[in-house]
Amino acid sequence: MSTPLLSVRDLVKHFPIKSGIFGKVSGQVRAVDGISFDVNAAETLALVGESGCGKSTAGRAILRLIEPTSGSVSFDGHDVLTLGREELRRLRRKMQIIFQDPFSSLNPRMSIGAIVREGLTIHKLAEGAAADTRVRQLLDEVGLRPEYASRYPHEFSGGQRQRVGIARALSVEPSFIVCDEPVSALDVSVQAQVVNLLQDLQRDRGLAYLFIAHDLSVVEHIADRVAVMYLGHIVELAPVDMLFDMPIMPYTQALLSAVPAPEPGVKRERILLTGDVPSPANPPSGCVFHPRCQHPAKDEECARVVPPLEEKTPGHWAACIKQNAPDFFIPRSALHRSVPSPVNS
Repeated sequence: MSTPLLSVRDLVKHFPIKSGIFGKVSGQVRAVDGISFDVNAAETLALVGESGCGKSTAGRAILRLIEPTSGSVSFDGHDVLTLGREELRRLRRKMQIIFQDPFSSLNPRMSIGAIVREGLTIHKLAEGAAADTRVRQLLDEVGLRPEYASRYPHEFSGGQRQRVGIARALSVEPSFIVCDEPVSALDVSVQAQVVNLLQDLQRDRGLAYLFIAHDLSVVEHIADRVAVMYLGHIVELAPVDMLFDMPIMPYTQALLSAVPAPEPGVKRERILLTGDVPSPANPPSGCVFHPRCQHPAKDEECARVVPPLEEKTPGHWAACIKQNAPDFFIPRSALHRSVPSPVNS
């Protein structure tokens, strides 16, 4: 078996809660609480979950845009968390990020050409006319006209700005990109264009993606494997077809039931979760999902035992002590039911 390009083990990021005039630490927000996964070369691993589950924090901690509390991150044989400043800067040529907000992620005082060219200058990849030529090539590669290089971000639409962000990430020739909800702020038609662009670039350049998202319909289209996060933990990890067709975790089943069905006359049977999402500053004991879980076998043991992420079937991992696949699989077909067409009713 080949060595993964990225290997994350027991990654933790806690934010201190300070109170009082002296800023005494009174608690911790457990944004990411011990997650582990691998990303192979030229693979797309999607990291999904509700807002606030810690997926964006995990992506930024991997790149050390924020410093992790503990854990290990290995990229292409390098221990990312022990690198010094200059070593980390050199490694970041191979590890890039596309930010969620195409408006705030671009400097409004810099032209599009200067934004894309900045990485070339910092890493001394090209200068002068060669850098100008490379900027034009990158803009063309992401579907923008080369003459746009002299324009400023406010002159572009959201989709065009996100293409600029993609060109900026590509400028230093990375092998791995964290895509932090890159299409969530865009119109649906523009989302499809950006997703198709990312897939084309992956095919042509052999890129690996950590694709952070909450839109499962987009994830199904682009991902090879999917990791489901809940309250700072990965609760399920599987190839995309396996996870969408036979989800194990009740939380994953609830997420999939909320995805609108694209077929006319078909409606999903919603699985409605009860209660609110617990606070990451005061997570529940045992399984983090147990207060909202509707598994028929749930009992007091779920509140005591922290379930490990175990391989239930080959390649399909889940964190639940009550579910031994295929005992509680809910096939995708069971989440649909036919309804009368409004045209014929």
